[in-house]
Amino acid sequence: MYLGLDLGTSGLRAILTDEAGRVLAEAEAAFDVSHPHPGWSEQDPADWVRACETVVAEVRAYAPDAFGALKGIGLSGQMHGATLIDTNDAVLRPCILWNDTRSIDEAAALDATPGMHEITGNIVFPGFTAPKLAWVAKHEPEIFAKVAKVLLPKDYLRLWLTGEYISDMSDSAGTAWLDVGKRDWSSEALTHGGMRRDQMPELVEGSAPGGTLRDSLRSAWGLTAPVIVAGGAGDNAAAACGIGALGEGSGFVSLGTSGVLMTGRDRYAPDPASAVHSFCHAVPDRWYQMGVILAATDSLNWLARTLGENPADLSGALPETATGPSSLRFLPYLSGERTPHNDSTIRGAFIGLDVAMDRTDLTRAVMEGVAFALRDSLTALQGTGARFDTLLAVGGGARSRFWLTTLATTLNLPLSLPAGSELGAAMGAARLAICAVTGASPDAVMTPPATAEVIDPDASLTASYDAAYARYRAAYPALKHLE
Repeated sequence: MYLGLDLGTSGLRAILTDEAGRVLAEAEAAFDVSHPHPGWSEQDPADWVRACETVVAEVRAYAPDAFGALKGIGLSGQMHGATLIDTNDAVLRPCILWNDTRSIDEAAALDATPGMHEITGNIVFPGFTAPKLAWVAKHEPEIFAKVAKVLLPKDYLRLWLTGEYISDMSDSAGTAWLDVGKRDWSSEALTHGGMRRDQMPELVEGSAPGGTLRDSLRSAWGLTAPVIVAGGAGDNAAAACGIGALGEGSGFVSLGTSGVLMTGRDRYAPDPASAVHSFCHAVPDRWYQMGVILAATDSLNWLARTLGENPADLSGALPETATGPSSLRFLPYLSGERTPHNDSTIRGAFIGLDVAMDRTDLTRAVMEGVAFALRDSLTALQGTGARFDTLLAVGGGARSRFWLTTLATTLNLPLSLPAGSELGAAMGAARLAICAVTGASPDAVMTPPATAEVIDPDASLTASYDAAYARYRAAYPALKHLE
């Protein structure tokens, strides 16, 4: 039996599977995010430990015999978070999360440092880990002086599970301290960020062993045999493992709070200027690239809050299929934008509002705007040589047929809807545990799900969506000029 743990921003999800990937038990535990100042986003790592104790207790209670046969644990986690610990493993301050924007100046300075793009393969975004430590060095020097280790969120949970300082390549690639091509810490990047190699955890591949469950926990959980903890993965790499998106041509589009267009790569092909993320995959000799937009379903949720409506009701008022682009344009930059603009200050807009328009027109424009933003990511990814043979549609927004048909036609790509519901990062983590324990090939374990349905582009509408997309692209520089 294998336990997949996915440490998200709002909670921890656990699934217990057998070696065939059948889910036998699952549990979730929520925790809060603190925003003590504008732009700050923090969590107490102790909340992660309490959540893990909660979900393990629930899984044990639901499937005691299966849990008693546990052989491996896989970890997935929110990326980029800075968890600072001292020489006694005490947490020095709340973890600074991926969506914390306080280190804009420090990120800009690191990004402008010669050699950083070549080493990391990425723009140094404010959300990455390295600029957070530069901020701590400047604003909290007494804390910075005590930092013995910097751990990503899932790796702090690993420390509690195993007592070891270990991370995997995919998660570490989002720190701006890793040489993503060489899959190792970069002494040069660490020096630029004021850090040392001894402050970094040991690195392993995500599908390799990354520690063993502590004897005290094994005893408390009623386990008799040793339990291997896999290297694990950052959340998007884990999600890719969960749907079998490992190599060239395989990928997914996620309509979640943020929007992600991701593809596996058999080679390292970074393009920092495009604001595409180029990271190590969770399995050896593979990488992945993704375009990220910061507000996908979050845009619809914002509209629903503003109108005093339910997002499902707004979505349900639209037709089943796309009927052609609206004359109303929506720019979904409610929290800034990553791909392709790398602009934390840009904000959203409606363009072309008319007195005759109603909430349905606004909803339609929001969904189209998100689709156009994801096409920006597709264009950027294709510019690196990425191809898309298979593109699975996942996330809460994929429940809207109108949104799916609009997106398929805007991207001019068929979207596959996977059969089954357990395809996320927790499943990917469990699959990584299977590989770590059994030595099985990731390609054999991380197979794609069966396809429930394929949403094809509407060929009669692609030209009109192309024209609308061109108008959408022209709006960003005009909006930027107004700042």
